Amino acid sequence: MADVMTFREREYKCGIDITLAVVGGKWKASILWHLAQGTMRFSDLQRQFSDTTRKMLTQQLRELEEDGLVYRKVYAQVPPKVEYSLTESGRSIHPILEQMCSWGKQFLKESS
Repeated sequence: MADVMTFREREYKCGIDITLAVVGGKWKASILWHLAQGTMRFSDLQRQFSDTTRKMLTQQLRELEEDGLVYRKVYAQVPPKVEYSLTESGRSIHPILEQMCSWGKQFLKESS
């Protein structure tokens, strides 16, 4: 019998399922990819993801922050300034995202 792992009060039998629970969804992996290039303000991220709403981007960032992959720094000034960067855990997934990017390009080339 496979080991049962618990994450967010759900049981998983495969580490891939946990990974997808953390970085799955339409925008999370892309957000992590862009933040790997360096710290970004919300407006910078919003320009990168013009196909999504402000609310959706905020939600995705909050979930990544809750899971410890993204750090959110708020500056006490007017107007408010918020910056996002990767935590050590967030940086640790970058090699996997690079492999996914390479695989996607190769897949597209082979399927054309």
